[in-house]
Amino acid sequence: MHPMVVGVAVITAVAIAAGGGTVWHRYLRTPPTHLEPLPANLIALDSPAGQTLLAGSDAVADYDDLVEHFVPQSRRAYCGVASALTALNAAETTPAPLDQAALFADPDVDAHPLKVSFVGMSLNDLGALMRAHGARVEIVHASEVDLEGFRRRLRQNLAREGDFLLVNYGREHLGQPPMGHISPVAAYHAGSDRLLVLDVAAYRYPPTWVAVEDMWKAMRAPLNAETTRTRGFLVMHDDAIAGTPSATQ
Repeated sequence: MHPMVVGVAVITAVAIAAGGGTVWHRYLRTPPTHLEPLPANLIALDSPAGQTLLAGSDAVADYDDLVEHFVPQSRRAYCGVASALTALNAAETTPAPLDQAALFADPDVDAHPLKVSFVGMSLNDLGALMRAHGARVEIVHASEVDLEGFRRRLRQNLAREGDFLLVNYGREHLGQPPMGHISPVAAYHAGSDRLLVLDVAAYRYPPTWVAVEDMWKAMRAPLNAETTRTRGFLVMHDDAIAGTPSATQ
């Protein structure tokens, strides 16, 4: 048996033995639906203001494909899993649509669902997972780009079909409870300078319009007090073909 599988199995067994049903309910089951109120700086897509922003958006090339293939996260730490499935299926990188079992079953995937259930995914982990399924991805840490550079990449991406942009950010910098998160971006509204996050934590939050500067700050904050490495975004290019050389991390 692969050493990582053994290690994860041991960790899981110890955690369940120590926490019993609490561990199962927190990490391994689908979270119950409990929608949180949005802070005033965020706009829900299903509100009148949110619908007005969508109707007036000038960069929505990815919206229909992402909505059609949208997958909500099924575990508390599965935001990366749900975001990867949504983007990979929207891009049709595999002959048949992927589900969560198929996502981890590929022999090229160096990740285990139980480990991800407890610790989630980093931006680099997400990139590796998507590359294993034939995607050509580029990882950009927010410390490597300024606000205008992020805005330019955002507009370019959302003006073209077939390539997708996923953001990795700290919720606390948007006025939400502290937690790292990953979700795809589906639209950009130039007049308000807002992007539309298709929040994969659909049990808790609706698709939400976020000011570009606020998102940039939420990506730019260090991952924790022990590092200067920031969060950032992942670009999945539209020439995603198995065997394509990977972009640098």
